[in-house]
Amino acid sequence: MFPKWFDKWNADNPTNIFGPAIAIGVVGSAVFAAALIVTWGNPYQTESMQTGPRGTGMSVPEYNVSRTAPDPTIEAYYTEEPYIPEGGEELAKDIYENVQVLGELTDDNFNRVMLAITQWVSPEEGCAYCHGDGDLETYGADDLYTKVVSRRMIQMTQNINENWDAHVNAVAEVGVNCYTCHRGQNVPSDIWFNVTPVNENASGWAAVQNRATPMSTSTSLPSNALEVYLTDYDSLVNVHDLDSRVAGVPGIDDGIATIQKTEMTFSLMNYFSNSLGVNCVFCHNSRAFYDAAQYTPQWGIAQMGRQMVIEMNQEYLIPLEDQYPPERLGPIYADAPKAACRTCHKGYQRPMQGLNVTDDWPELVSSEAPVYE
Repeated sequence: MFPKWFDKWNADNPTNIFGPAIAIGVVGSAVFAAALIVTWGNPYQTESMQTGPRGTGMSVPEYNVSRTAPDPTIEAYYTEEPYIPEGGEELAKDIYENVQVLGELTDDNFNRVMLAITQWVSPEEGCAYCHGDGDLETYGADDLYTKVVSRRMIQMTQNINENWDAHVNAVAEVGVNCYTCHRGQNVPSDIWFNVTPVNENASGWAAVQNRATPMSTSTSLPSNALEVYLTDYDSLVNVHDLDSRVAGVPGIDDGIATIQKTEMTFSLMNYFSNSLGVNCVFCHNSRAFYDAAQYTPQWGIAQMGRQMVIEMNQEYLIPLEDQYPPERLGPIYADAPKAACRTCHKGYQRPMQGLNVTDDWPELVSSEAPVYE
């Protein structure tokens, strides 16, 4: 009835009756699990997001287990519905001293926004992070740099929601607020500072590369791509000509890129990809990378995002350099901290996986008086 090997083993080991049963059980379980996977499907199967015509490789495979995994920072997100004004309420600018932004809010909504900013940026330090440890009467003073910077950051947030709708709300109504970058930290993660040159001691010309830095996402690509492409309005993102012989001098004549400029572009693209957790075909056609007519809609959204980040850095972040204490400035050039794609996205295609962070905060959607619905 039983196999010969079993009878022999049983004869040699008359007291051990559990070993073969366990072995048969394990094998049987494996066979059963394999049968389930074949009949019901792999529970960790991939899901492809089509970004262009079928058959051209323009799809982004994603594992369901990763695609549906929630952003862990969303759990700590604080929000509160606004208080709908009844009319005739006294405004914050008439109650408190030195209210330069958000002054058109009622007292209830002003303090509601202040509480939210505290939860988003300084949950451990509380109000004292910007206002100090003095009495309420001292809150109007601009003695701390954190208050001066926070005021400017509120204006930057309003500007993003008001003027860069084509980027932040391109797919759905999402917007940004302080938590989009800060995630409960005083200083947002994934900010950056100038590091050029990073190879001053290297022999020859290192082309600002071949040293692992966060700006090059630890590759051998150039480390100055963010400095060039995310702070200069006129910087042109391009690669060398695909033809072997072209008229003009690379690096001198307009539109003719050097190999070094091409590698800098690759460095930027690598940063984009890692910042959003996507690959190249999220924006490009894999069989026609350089044909703008075959780019995906995401390419246009990304271009708007790049211009938005340049404005953020040039108009809001870099000018704050004189406000920061030395320990908040860059380690090499003592420059102001700057933003880039990953500062908001944190490795996700959409920040906070597309959570609408302006629905409860009309005060941060525009510099004008908020409209409550």
